[in-house]
Formats: sequence, C-alpha cells, structure tokens
Amino acid sequence: MSAAIAALASYGGSDSEPDSEPETEGGSQRSAAVLASRDAVLHLRAPPAAPPALPVDAAPEVAVKEDVETGVHLDPAIKEVQYNPTYETMFAPEFGPENPFRTQQMAAPRNMLSGYAEPAHINDFMFEQQRRTFATYGYALDPSVDNPEAATKYIGSVEEAEKNQGSLTVFETGQRKIEKRKKFKENDASNIDGFLGPWAKYVDEKEVAKPSEEEQKELDEITAKRQKRGKLEDDKPGEEKTILHVKEMYDYQGRSYLHVPQDVGVNLRSTVPPEKCYLPKKQIHVWSGHTKGVSAVRLFPLSGHIMLSCSMDCKIKLWEVYGDRRCLRTFIGHSKAVRDICFNNAGTQFLSAAYDRYLKLWDTETGQCISRFTNRKVPYCVKFNPDEDKQNLFVAGMSDKKIVQWDIRSGEIVQEYDRHLGAVNTIVFVDENRRFVSTSDDKSLRVWEWDIPVDFKYIAEPSMHSMPAVTLSPNGKWLACQSMDNQILIFGAQNRFRLNKKKIFKGHMVAGYACQVDFSPDMSYVISGDADGKLNIWDWKTTKLYSRLKAHDKVCIGAVWHPHETSKVITCGWDGLIKLWD
Repeated sequence: MSAAIAALASYGGSDSEPDSEPETEGGSQRSAAVLASRDAVLHLRAPPAAPPALPVDAAPEVAVKEDVETGVHLDPAIKEVQYNPTYETMFAPEFGPENPFRTQQMAAPRNMLSGYAEPAHINDFMFEQQRRTFATYGYALDPSVDNPEAATKYIGSVEEAEKNQGSLTVFETGQRKIEKRKKFKENDASNIDGFLGPWAKYVDEKEVAKPSEEEQKELDEITAKRQKRGKLEDDKPGEEKTILHVKEMYDYQGRSYLHVPQDVGVNLRSTVPPEKCYLPKKQIHVWSGHTKGVSAVRLFPLSGHIMLSCSMDCKIKLWEVYGDRRCLRTFIGHSKAVRDICFNNAGTQFLSAAYDRYLKLWDTETGQCISRFTNRKVPYCVKFNPDEDKQNLFVAGMSDKKIVQWDIRSGEIVQEYDRHLGAVNTIVFVDENRRFVSTSDDKSLRVWEWDIPVDFKYIAEPSMHSMPAVTLSPNGKWLACQSMDNQILIFGAQNRFRLNKKKIFKGHMVAGYACQVDFSPDMSYVISGDADGKLNIWDWKTTKLYSRLKAHDKVCIGAVWHPHETSKVITCGWDGLIKLWD
C-alpha cells in the first residue's frame, strides 16, 4: 500500500508540471496503474455500510388484562409486563418476605376482616331483618340458596326454624304473643267500696311471701351463725404459751438474754449516735422461722441487741441481733394475725395487738402473758407512754375510729380520744412525750395533748392521702409519713406541724401497704420498704433515691436502721423472712 501511495504522490507531482510531454504508450500504462492504486486507498479509508433501519412503532398494541385486580403488587423481579398495570399497582409497596407462620386459614382469600363474604343480592331491609332474627332466635334464611323450595334453606338453629316454620322474624312477632297476667276487674267508679281500677291485684298474686323449705334452712343457718357471733364464748382469748429455743435461760453469771452484751465490737450502751452512716450494700443474715408474712419488727429499747417480730401466723418471736443470731423465744396466744407490737422503756415487757381483738401484755424474759385487754374492736396500733412515770399507761388505735387509753394496773379504759372519722393507723409520741400524733383512714393527721380527748391540731388537705406508717426522726424534729400516693412526706414535729414541701421522697411504689419508714442514726438517710419487696434508701439533704436493694420476694413491710450501727438495716417482708443488711 505504501508503494501505491508513493506512486500517487509522484503522479501528482508530474501532473503539476506545466509543459509535459505528450503521453506515450508506456506513460498511459503507468497512469492507469496509479489511478487503480488511488482507488484502492480511497476504498480502504471509506466507513463501513450501515445496516438497514427497523420501522419504529410509536404506539404499540398492548394487551389489556381485564381480570387483574387493582392494587395487586407487581413482582419487582419481572422485566416485562404483558398488560397495562394501573397507577396503584405500579406504585404499591413491594412484597416483604413470606410469613413462615402463615396458616392455611390466613392464606385463604379474604375480602373482609372476618373472612370471605360471597356476594348475595339482598336489599338492606331484608338483610337487617335476617341479621336481627339470627341474633334473637338463632336462625336465618340461607342467602346462598337461590331455590326457596330447597330442603335446608336455614342456617343456625335449624330445629328452631322448622318449629316456627321459619316465618317468625323479629318484625313478625304475632305468633309469639305472651299472655298478659290477668287482673281482677272492677272499673265501675260508682261502686265506692268495691272499685279497683288500675290498682286491682293480679289473679295469681301471692299476698304472703313464705320461704320454701330450702330457703328456710338457709335462713336458719344464717341466724344461728349470727347468734353465735354475738355470744361471748367465741371471743374467748386463745390459750397463751411460750417456747424457749435456747438450752439455758441464764448464763453462768445468771444473766438472761435481756442483758446487753459488751463483746460485739459496738458500744450498745452508748447514747451517742454514730458520727457517719453509710449505705448498706449486701445481705449478711436471714432469720427464718415464721410460716407466714411478718407484720413488724421492733428492736430492744436503747441497745437493740435483741429483736421482736410479729407475724400473720399468730406468733411473736424474739431473736438475737448479734452472735449466733438465734431465735430465743416464741410467744403463742393470739388466734389471729398479730398486727403490732411495742416494748416498754426498759424492754422487760411488751404489748401485742392482733386481729382477734385482743391486746396482750407479755413478759419478755419469761414469756408469760401478764394481762389481756379488749373493747371488742380490732386494734391497729399500740404504744406505751414513753414517760418513765407513766409506764403503766398505753394507747391503742382501734378499727372503730377511737384511740383508747388503758391502765395496766387496773385493766380499765381510762380515756377515749374519739375524733377521727376512720380507723386509726398510727400513734407517735412527740414534743418530749407531752403530745402524740395519730393518723387515720380519714386521710387526716391529728395532734393530741396527753389525757385531753380533744385534738388541738387537725391537718387535712384535699390533696392528702391516707398515711398508715409514721416515724419520728432521731433528733425529734421531723415526722416521716408514708403517704398512699407513693411519697414520703415530712412534717415538723415541734409546735407548727407544717408540711416540709422541700423534703418529699419519691421513686418507690407502696400501692396501699403500710411500709414502715426509718432514719439513719445520723439523720443522713431515709429508708423504706415497698410493694415490690425492695429496700429504698434516700439522701436526707437532697431527697435523691440513692439505692434500691431487692430485699424480699413479696412486700417489704418493715425497715429499721440499727441505732448503734453505721450501716446495719433490718427488713421484714410478707415472705415470712427477716433480713440483715450491711
């Protein structure tokens, strides 16, 4: 090819000469060769020929799929659609993965929520008539049967339909006329003595309602029970007894368990509280022995070396807090659950209040029941007067709205404080024991002077709830009240008894339980149980909830901080356990 191009160039050069010689035979042959070579080169440079063009159809004929439902999802994997889909179909959301739990019933075609309804030609009145007939009588015409002569043309209670020949519907009650009760008739107003008018009695009316034999038996049983309940024989106190659980009642020096130990690492005779208290972190001991829920625990006065517990199993138990932490003694004498207990100042005696309507005075050391008191009402709380010269007097809050004051020496009621409008829940002595505060189911708080049966302070707000557990702070300045709106409210305990709105402790859920509240000895923490069985600990200054410990499986009803320990807390619950935390 390069030779041909060179020849073409030389040809072009010779052609440009002005005076060329006339062509000879050899020259004409050469020029023919050059022209052939040029044609070959031009042929090489020309582009390839284009293929023949296809005809373009701007509006192709597309089959319209008539039986396709609107809104049916298109498979996103399909590349070609054989029909014109609607806008709803094209823009419907994509199908997700197939439900692996899809049952045959779920897969069945549905055109309404409850399943598939076949189309039937029936007007609104007929439909409503048959629907109501089915609801009332249990049968209706079968809408799928077109032939009225068919053998089974009813659905539902076919026997009932055949009995009524299917003609009885809710709008055709003619066949079911209920016969009216007949009355004596005398409508003649001129008959002054015999005129009855609309006040006539029914013919079959019974004038004397006499119970049948079975009803008479039931009535006799009920009246017999009521008479028994009214008799005093049933209310006789249960027989008291006690069980000592330790081998020797006295040690080698003749000291009983009431003696305060001095070898426990803490001075239990000290009157000074610990300087700094800390949060309890873990459970270190469980006292078990009660067979039902524990209602309350009380530490021995001043020292706290032994502990008293009362339970719904009708028993009261005395436990060691230090050493082997054994159960020392069980006091048995109540026939129903014991609600509250209270030591006297020395701890030598204690009172118990139970649902058998009795208050009993026990000797802590010997276990003997000294005396029993009752006013035939249920005592909800009991408290000795803390004054040394009034240790023979105690008060009890009763279910009949009264606070009753007894004298132990005579066994007589010496005073009644009757101002509350509901059962009395708590009694707490304040102001150097000259006064006491009581709370009740009437959602009020009343302050009383000792031996004066008229409350001199009455606190009740529309926003207040019942407060079934109240505790006095160690410094005697504050009352912590467990309110039934899941809050612990703080009232001043001197003179004014005002609510401290800056100190409201929240975050727990008491849900109607009288969960006991307590303070740490240095007044830095507030503790309370709750309905979930948790022990809640708040900071006194900031009211922040610092700690929540899962203490019991059921309600944590009681929580007591040991007065001589920096971080020992005792809790009791309705699971029948008493636990020690440190």
